[in-house]
Amino acid sequence: MSARRRVSGAKKPSRSLIGLWLFALGFLLVTFPTVYKIVFTPKPTASTQITKTTINQPIDTGPFRIDEKLLGTSVPTQPPLRIVVPTRKVDLSIVEARVVNGYWELSETTASHGVGSANPGQNGTIVVFAHARNELFGPLREIKKDEVVYILTKDRWFRYRVEETKLVDPKEVEHIKPADTEQLTLFTCSGFLDTKRLIVHAKPLRP
Repeated sequence: MSARRRVSGAKKPSRSLIGLWLFALGFLLVTFPTVYKIVFTPKPTASTQITKTTINQPIDTGPFRIDEKLLGTSVPTQPPLRIVVPTRKVDLSIVEARVVNGYWELSETTASHGVGSANPGQNGTIVVFAHARNELFGPLREIKKDEVVYILTKDRWFRYRVEETKLVDPKEVEHIKPADTEQLTLFTCSGFLDTKRLIVHAKPLRP
């Protein structure tokens, strides 16, 4: 009987306390989304801030300069990289031949372009030479006038038509001297015991 009396005699919460709880609960429900976003959303890193700044602000690239040399009709000259003579089944890569002790170096496996001679597309004599082996310039011994020689540079092909061929002594270096106009000069060994030089002169063949 005493326990029942204690329960029945307990005081009920006042209306003011209930109203305070309801107000606090409503406040939490209203402010919860904002508080959650502030607490749990990661803060922007330095890289993120830089990206936003870059996107929102114009990028100053400075004045755009145009190289007037590229507006001309001339093609920048480049050294030859390959030679093809279809009629003689010659197809060789070309390397640059340095001058050593007064002579151009001679490659054992490719054709060579004499350093100091002209490049394709340039006024002057383009000198390309190789050993007179069958796998190199040996087939040029049979080349004839009007046959076409193709020279490849990094960016384009050049075509040349054979004008003349001749056998000369090794000391007759005037056949590879510089010229005022563009010409291609090929040479290799020839004659008895390779005592002569085969010279092939070719002129540009324009479209």
